[in-house]
Amino acid sequence: MNKNAKKVAIAIDGPAGAGKSTISKEIARVLEFLYLDTGAMYRAVALKAHKENIDTLDRDGVSRMIQDIDLKIAYLDNAPKIILDGEDVTSFIKSPEVSIGASNVAVLPTVRLKMVEIQRCIASENNIVMDGRDIGTYVLPNAAFKFFLTASVKERAKRRFKELDLTNRPNLTLDDVEKDIRYRDENDSKREFAPLVKAEDAIEIDATNMTIKQVVEKIMGYVTDHVY
Repeated sequence: MNKNAKKVAIAIDGPAGAGKSTISKEIARVLEFLYLDTGAMYRAVALKAHKENIDTLDRDGVSRMIQDIDLKIAYLDNAPKIILDGEDVTSFIKSPEVSIGASNVAVLPTVRLKMVEIQRCIASENNIVMDGRDIGTYVLPNAAFKFFLTASVKERAKRRFKELDLTNRPNLTLDDVEKDIRYRDENDSKREFAPLVKAEDAIEIDATNMTIKQVVEKIMGYVTDHVY
């Protein structure tokens, strides 16, 4: 691939637990693109709110907090690390509490504008695979490729449950995770600012009965000729 060519952006949107992060990381690895998990950025905001005892439903409190947030994306071996206030919090932002908090803060225009500013800056400087809720519709509306990845609620809950570290949450059940998924679906879809919605020109992929490899191969089938 010509490294001096115009930067290529691949947007992969979809609901919580659809496998966006896993798929996007693999696509980025194969193409030697940077990968940016935008959801991790919103989880970092929620984590900061928790640390400062700010309710993630407190619009004014979160909006004040976001003004001076120190959030950076560092890359190690092409993998993103979320640096919050100088600390690598990548391993601390996957808990159900932080995920729900992320959905809460993501509805706030002040938060989204701050995060989108960072995301667009990174995309302007790199060939990138970016996943989230509104990448193809709002963050990168001119992305070269747009995909909308989804799966049934039950399947998404199963996948998310398998990912979780239950060391400190021994009583967490699959039903709890499914309830969290349904809450986030409704919250993300109904927010006023840049809601979760499939872009008109996005290719929809239902991954309910597909393996990671099958989804990756399907996406690569669309992008390979353009990228190489």
